[in-house]
Amino acid sequence: MTTDNTQAKQTAMEALQKINAVEGFDPSALAVEYTDLNSANGGEKRLRLPVMVQIGWFRLKYPEGRIAVSVTAGKDCFVATARVYPHYSAPVDQFLAEATASRGYLPDKPTVSPREWAQTAAVGIALRNAGFGLQFGAAGDSFDAPAVDELGGIMWSGNPVDASIGSAPPPPPAAPAAQAALKPQPQEPELSPFEQALKVSCPIAKYSGKTLGEVMQIDPKALYWVATKFTGNAEIVAAAKLICDEAVKTTA
Repeated sequence: MTTDNTQAKQTAMEALQKINAVEGFDPSALAVEYTDLNSANGGEKRLRLPVMVQIGWFRLKYPEGRIAVSVTAGKDCFVATARVYPHYSAPVDQFLAEATASRGYLPDKPTVSPREWAQTAAVGIALRNAGFGLQFGAAGDSFDAPAVDELGGIMWSGNPVDASIGSAPPPPPAAPAAQAALKPQPQEPELSPFEQALKVSCPIAKYSGKTLGEVMQIDPKALYWVATKFTGNAEIVAAAKLICDEAVKTTA
């Protein structure tokens, strides 16, 4: 029976490895080993796929795909929602997967942006939900135990809130003495609509990986085309129009 279960598990893992397979690319070669202190075996070694690797894998599978991220500021955290699209022209509601993650300030790491942390977490979970890393025990997740930080290579500690939509457990309450010692962290300033528009990804394949703001600097005609001719995504069109309008005001 044990042999049968082992063979069945191996067959299942081989099937998972075929999801989103890209010829010549083996994501396991870029996996990171971490120690799961919460495992039943106590300190079990596992593999974790960094979010940056997931993004690279996604780009290989879908060269014209799009990862859309929105962020809202809460009272004590930032909440990011990420959607993964197989093509930049896909309608807003036709995405491969979606995920939400929230992140607050870490008093012991004041230089870490909770906004970027929330964005990275949401993207990682969305990509995992789309099948990029299902064969790994931890793709796009964060842990109570220290794990490799996606934002700068440091080691995380603490108790971040991290979950897919609809299942975000509240962080454990801090001890009274710790609450008194913590100083409130300043909120990051909200981006203006124009600043948000500049950060929107350009839908033109020629400028894949560039934002509308970058395209405005190198090819204004392409930006104008997005604002007047592109029909694949209303949000992108609106952003391009806003940038064009601001450019006209500046030169007027």
